[in-house]
Amino acid sequence: MMLTNRQEQIIKEAINLIDEKGIQGLTIKNLSKAIGISEPGIYRHFESKFHILAEILDEFKNNTQKFNQQLMQSNLNSLQKIEKIYQTHFDLFIKNPAIISVIFAEEIFNNDKILYKKNNEILQANENLISQIIEEGQNAGEIKSEIDKKQIATILMGSLRLLVKKWKQSLYSYNLIYEGEKLLESIKILIIK
Repeated sequence: MMLTNRQEQIIKEAINLIDEKGIQGLTIKNLSKAIGISEPGIYRHFESKFHILAEILDEFKNNTQKFNQQLMQSNLNSLQKIEKIYQTHFDLFIKNPAIISVIFAEEIFNNDKILYKKNNEILQANENLISQIIEEGQNAGEIKSEIDKKQIATILMGSLRLLVKKWKQSLYSYNLIYEGEKLLESIKILIIK
């Protein structure tokens, strides 16, 4: 679905509200106040808070699918693909740090089966992509094959997630790209053949 400018504004402000006030702070009243339009004005664009959250997840899913497809069609080797994943995530979080509160807060979707499923699909797509890249690297002799690809994927995803959450909790007090590069170099020492 192609979003209107107003829908994009609502989505952006919803992400900011979740970041500032948590999921309970995302109300139509708070949204309308933040944007400067009436509550019925919000409802003209989205039926409910659920539909706003669903659209946020659908946008993430679509962007993830596009990125994954482009990455797998590239001529990069497995280690370069992993670097690209890290770089892309860090760039996204630096440009829009509020998004961390949505991407890495699966618990906000646990009370709704549809939202939980959408969020889980994104997580699964990322895990499958990284596992596929690891397998490519193992087959090419670039990555140790003694370690299961799913375990390496967990190390990569979990490390990225923890670093980003610590960066957010520190109120963005350090250079995420620099620390991310150091982290990835350390992981490479563990997994490179």
